[in-house]
Amino acid sequence: MDAGDLSMLDLFRIEVEQQTAVLSENLLALEQDVTEHGRLDDLMRAAHSIKGAARLVNVPPAAKVAHVMEDVFVAAQQGRLLLNADHAEALLQGTDLLAQIGALQGSPESWMAQHQKEFDVVLSALGGVLRAVSTVVKETSGYNEETQLSGSCAPGNRSCVALPSAIHGGRLRSPHLGILSGADEDLHQANDLKDAAPIDPSMLALFRTEVEQQAAVLTEGLLSLEQNPVLTEYLESMMRAAHSIKGAARLVGIPPIVNVAHLMEDSFVAAQAGELIFQSSHVDALLKGVDMISRIAVLDESVDAWVSQHQALYDSLLAALKTILSGEAISPKQLASVPMGNPETSLKIPVKEHENAPKDRVLRVSADQLNRLMGLAGEAMIESNWLRPYTQSMMRLKRKQTELAGLIDKLSESLEHNKHGKKAHASLREIRHKVSSCREFLAERLSEIESFDNRLSNLSWRLRREVVTSRMRPFGDGVHGFARMVRDVARSLGKDATLEIKGQEAMVDREILEKMEAPLNHLLRNAVDHGIESPEERAAAEKPAKGTLRLSACHQAGMLSIVIEDDGRGVNIEKLRAKVRDRGLVTPDMAANLTEEELLAFLFLPGFTTRDAVTEISGRGVGLDVVHDTVQKMRGMVRVTSRFGKGTRFQMQLPLTLSVIPALLVDIAGEPYAFPLVRIQRILRLEKSHIESIGGHQYANIEGRRVGLVSAAQILDMTSGTDPQGSLCVVVIGDRDNCYGLVVEHFIGERDLVIHALPKTLGKVNDISAAALMEDGSPILIIDVDDMLRSIEVVVKQGRLSRIDDDEIAGHKRARKNILVVDDSITVREVERKLLENNGYKVDVAVDGMDGWNAVRSGTYDMVITDIDMPRMDGIELVHLIKKDIKLKNTPVMIMSYKARAEDRHRGLNAGANYYLTKGSFHDDTLLQAVRDLIGEAV
Repeated sequence: MDAGDLSMLDLFRIEVEQQTAVLSENLLALEQDVTEHGRLDDLMRAAHSIKGAARLVNVPPAAKVAHVMEDVFVAAQQGRLLLNADHAEALLQGTDLLAQIGALQGSPESWMAQHQKEFDVVLSALGGVLRAVSTVVKETSGYNEETQLSGSCAPGNRSCVALPSAIHGGRLRSPHLGILSGADEDLHQANDLKDAAPIDPSMLALFRTEVEQQAAVLTEGLLSLEQNPVLTEYLESMMRAAHSIKGAARLVGIPPIVNVAHLMEDSFVAAQAGELIFQSSHVDALLKGVDMISRIAVLDESVDAWVSQHQALYDSLLAALKTILSGEAISPKQLASVPMGNPETSLKIPVKEHENAPKDRVLRVSADQLNRLMGLAGEAMIESNWLRPYTQSMMRLKRKQTELAGLIDKLSESLEHNKHGKKAHASLREIRHKVSSCREFLAERLSEIESFDNRLSNLSWRLRREVVTSRMRPFGDGVHGFARMVRDVARSLGKDATLEIKGQEAMVDREILEKMEAPLNHLLRNAVDHGIESPEERAAAEKPAKGTLRLSACHQAGMLSIVIEDDGRGVNIEKLRAKVRDRGLVTPDMAANLTEEELLAFLFLPGFTTRDAVTEISGRGVGLDVVHDTVQKMRGMVRVTSRFGKGTRFQMQLPLTLSVIPALLVDIAGEPYAFPLVRIQRILRLEKSHIESIGGHQYANIEGRRVGLVSAAQILDMTSGTDPQGSLCVVVIGDRDNCYGLVVEHFIGERDLVIHALPKTLGKVNDISAAALMEDGSPILIIDVDDMLRSIEVVVKQGRLSRIDDDEIAGHKRARKNILVVDDSITVREVERKLLENNGYKVDVAVDGMDGWNAVRSGTYDMVITDIDMPRMDGIELVHLIKKDIKLKNTPVMIMSYKARAEDRHRGLNAGANYYLTKGSFHDDTLLQAVRDLIGEAV
């Protein structure tokens, strides 16, 4: 495989992925009903496509396996073989092997060296299927059992894939290509493409894109080479371009382009080897070859018909290209017979748009580019919303003008009886006229702004919808392999099970689809292992011998709902209760009172399993834990219900896209924050009279549960401003076993937010997952609920949880003074921090001068304590910057340094430090007394 053919390798991998899915789906269906002969045609075409693609990119193992499978399907089509379950098993093993080969990144040779035994076993099993054929496979099929199964190459065997090490067909090829075959061999294979399966229109679109790109490379290189024939640096790129076009043309079945590109490629290879120097006539012929390729590539009519119509021109071009290989000059008469120039004008071939031609062109866009585009679309939508409040303010101006006109009318009436106010009357008439003109002008402008606002809002909404749609894939794209997996797991356990998939057309964010593959895999395997009974058990329970699993997806209330259910044995609730009790997860009294929903929640705990023994499939308590964690990371939730003897049902609710989330906006200490809606259990307003105090902690009875109350401002290190007389706004987060009510100032409302990742330079920000923009363009932080729950647990364990009435109502009266400690020594930082915190001060730390400068600018500190010798920025420079800043110059600064010389002390004080202490003489009372001298007591 040539490193330059990355596009062809990508196409090969896509081809194998698509066709192995076709093979798996149809083999499973054929295994259930052997009379569905219509599926044999799809199976044969899929194997044939893989075989052809593997030959093109020189992956012999895949070509060999696909070729044997194709012969099996042909024999079944012709009635010479009746496929049974054993045959299907061997063919499915071959499909798995093809999928494995299609995903390889290294060379086929190294893969074969590692997997030779596995390869031989699968090929032997497939050969056994062929031996069941009642008649000998026709020799024209290209298959010979002796040579294929032994892995050797018989002379004259055209399907042989174990090529000689250096020479094949009498021509030595360039080592860059990795394909050793002669011109006649390649041309013959090109002619064989006429029998290939019909090509997907989307593949033709890719092919035309490939030709357009590579033709540009060829044209540029040939023109440069014409100016300087000894300039060989372009030969490599031109050889690769011709090789890519040849391979792509083979893949889509266009033999004329294969022939032209192959002769051009051989010319470039010969020139690279020094066997040929291009003359001017050679360049002319090669450029005409590029024109011919471009012309044929854009044809929507039959290529064969076009070649037949222009056979003489086509043959003349091939003859001219063969003349180049001989090294002889091409005669002007020979060149004149080959047209030159623009493909659409030289031969006047009308190119009409075919009804079935693909309308969409393929463009490669990275995920990062799409994410940035999503962010810009969200910003455009936000900007479009800015006009609406502006229009409303203009409407208020219009109302004020109306009021002004009314006052002028009243003034005019009061002056009517004033006989001496002629000038006043004239002035009033002029004023009224101008007011009327202003009102008309304002009304027109308002109408224009409203129209523009409507158009812009509609346009931005459509833009965002299209960007979101571009990230979506059908749900079926991510689950096509699960039916096979269920079937194989069931067989390995001596069971019989089938998977039904519904809602495959439901559109899902491709990122969610990728992340859900592992959780769905775990749930389906668990369903087969834990849920589905053996055929004997099912017969005794009067159930069908074959168990049924159902996987469905649908859009529900703006969310993606995925359901996995089975008709198996279900969960024995009493056995589960005993398991929970025996493992000491709850006390015996509590276990007896747990509801079914509470007991089923234990299934998601890490390491928890209902199995008594570990098997290859289950028993380690990992699967459902993975499901729970993955769903939570995607801001979703999972629930399980079960009926003993009837089956189990898992339902997951996920956002449709990870780029946009519905969120609840709240006010915390005067700043807006957002909670993802899917992570909120409920919101409520709570009267202070309903707060209970138990063991020093405050609770509220919510839906029959005691929920601990926590100040959101305290967790975020902010000062709350809740009205002591009003009710509390509470956001309940967490799960049943770890649930808290966060008290916020008030609820702002619900919004759909476009997520913006925080800059990587910030690292992980505590309790914050991402950011977004409000409608007015102001930023808002999105709460990381899992991180917030961990922060609450830390505060509770450390005994630092304040009472709501202390912290929420009177927090501003008891605010602690905040000190920033800047030191590159972690030991010194921690000693100073603990000392100050133990005496009531609130302390933040910075690891060097630059970190301290960023912190002091973004935070509010009553005092700064800094070292001198630090990386990136020393303490003296930090003091200079603080004292020069208008907002920070009054902040007291203390220097703590090992340097005890008088000149060092003078240098620090001259820089503006308010205090200078040496670490050598430093002890508790000295530091604390200096801090009190500068900023007073901690509270």
